[in-house]
Amino acid sequence: MTALSGADAPALPRDTAAATEPARVDAPWGSRDPLRRALALLDIDRSRVALSVTLGVLGLGSAVALAGVAAWLIARASQMPPVLELSIATVAVRTFGIGRGVFRYLERLVSHDVALRGMGALRTALYARLAAGRPEGTAAVRRGDLLARVGADVDAVGDAVVRGLLPAAVASVLGLGTVVAMGALLPAAGAALAACLLLAGVVAPWLAARGARITEQRAVAARASIASIALGLLDDPGALAVQGRTAPELAALRRSDAELADATDAGAGPAALASALGSLAVGIAVLSALLLGIPAVAAGSLTPVALAVVVLTPLAAFEATSVLPAAAIQVHRSRAAAARIMALLDEAEAGTVPDHHARGSTAVAPSLVARGLSCAWPGHPPVVTGLDLDLSPGRSIAVVGPSGTGKTTLLLTLAGLLPPHAGTVELGGVAVSSLSRDTAARGVALTAEDAHVFATNVLENLRVARGDVSPDEALDALRRAGLTDWLVGLPDGVDTQLGTDAQNVSGGERRRLLLARALVAPAPLLLVDEPGEHLDRATADLLVRDLLNQSATAPGTAARTAVDRARGVVVVTHRLTPLDAADEVVLLRDGRVEARGTHAELLCTHDGYRESLAREHDDD
Repeated sequence: MTALSGADAPALPRDTAAATEPARVDAPWGSRDPLRRALALLDIDRSRVALSVTLGVLGLGSAVALAGVAAWLIARASQMPPVLELSIATVAVRTFGIGRGVFRYLERLVSHDVALRGMGALRTALYARLAAGRPEGTAAVRRGDLLARVGADVDAVGDAVVRGLLPAAVASVLGLGTVVAMGALLPAAGAALAACLLLAGVVAPWLAARGARITEQRAVAARASIASIALGLLDDPGALAVQGRTAPELAALRRSDAELADATDAGAGPAALASALGSLAVGIAVLSALLLGIPAVAAGSLTPVALAVVVLTPLAAFEATSVLPAAAIQVHRSRAAAARIMALLDEAEAGTVPDHHARGSTAVAPSLVARGLSCAWPGHPPVVTGLDLDLSPGRSIAVVGPSGTGKTTLLLTLAGLLPPHAGTVELGGVAVSSLSRDTAARGVALTAEDAHVFATNVLENLRVARGDVSPDEALDALRRAGLTDWLVGLPDGVDTQLGTDAQNVSGGERRRLLLARALVAPAPLLLVDEPGEHLDRATADLLVRDLLNQSATAPGTAARTAVDRARGVVVVTHRLTPLDAADEVVLLRDGRVEARGTHAELLCTHDGYRESLAREHDDD
């Protein structure tokens, strides 16, 4: 897993459009409605949804029945009938009271199971599509905002099921049933109840959603800004302090928080009116039942006991509609979150084409050829221009040059993680940009300096590159990466748990662990970014020379069925001493190839290269 960032990655502005502007939301529930598209990715089991709605109706239905039976029991008991006449109602009150809690508990279990399964499926689909899509689709999104989209936004889409759609379905079924029941006793009271339920269950949620829309339109940029700034302050406080940017960043965080508070206040008015309408609808329903029921009792068409049922039962019916304003707000928030998720997916998948080149074969032809290559981050000027490069198994190339000359961007472009700004990059005679990420990764493995280390054990971190890595293969890769002494000191060997992003290992150990991950990958071509960083000079030179000497072989299918083959390697490094082991050295300066040749040839023909090596020896 490789993050699209590096030493020469451009700094993205705080007001990056992809990160802060609310995504356009199409007509609700239309074919392009982002929430509808995102819900499809939840892969929800319809039978579980039906079970959840049924249990919800039974739970709230028990509450309505409890109110109705209790009203009948109280009214009938006031008439002093024989005790046995009340026994069935007494048992029913207990039954409905118990059933209300039991069914409610079961409904929560099922509905949350539906939502959690769906969120897992959505995250899986999101990661799979982003990994297979265009890397530049996520390159312009700030890290904090990207984290919010794959985290909180996915949770919000799942909440649309539990807190939005299921409560609406339960309220609709229960409201219809209650209206029918009341209509059977007194049709006019049933009609009045239906009107009040519409007021509480349709108008009030509409007002609540309108207030949420006002809030979200003003708050989306503030939330994205807060997430991005806070993550930056927590992730790299030292660098911000050295640059004198801590105070400005904190001030920007306070401004964003104030903007979020103002946005919340702006939507408070419609939300308050929606809450008031819910209470008003209950009062109107009870008053209407009295005004309609008393004349009916006087006319003999309704018994006094039935009047109590008609008046008191609606109080329980509004329990279902009381959650609908919050449900409408949740659906609106979920739609906004879904719009952000689908915008990310659409951008990542835009322009991708089906990969037909790997069909019928298990590997990509092992040759990487670049012609007239210019490299750049999307939307930025090129940092490398006019590069030709030929890499095949058994050949080693070293790329050197000052910091900021585009060496990391070059590796990302060769690996297919960034599109060429100009020129071509072909893997096995096929443009890398036309290959799927899986196919490209089978041909080229990249070890970036900021690749992620997962909070699991050492072995599982190596299995990120190849899922069937055995403990013996892991030990061999760690030895090749120069981690033998480190491994001996681990309490559980390759089963030792690592902290989040390897925070409990040194920078040099982390770098070599990432290199070991690349060594177990089945790809015959290896791109390595600064393998000697954070190491002492002698160890760094030994590691770089070992890579360039092709001591690492490509494992996987080829290694199991034939003789181990040497890899093709491109190493980006700032050390010149070990480059006598390279077949070719490419010297970059000011965005172009200043010189190339073997280490010996450059020592004879390039004064700057010779002087740099002499200074390096003096420093050593």
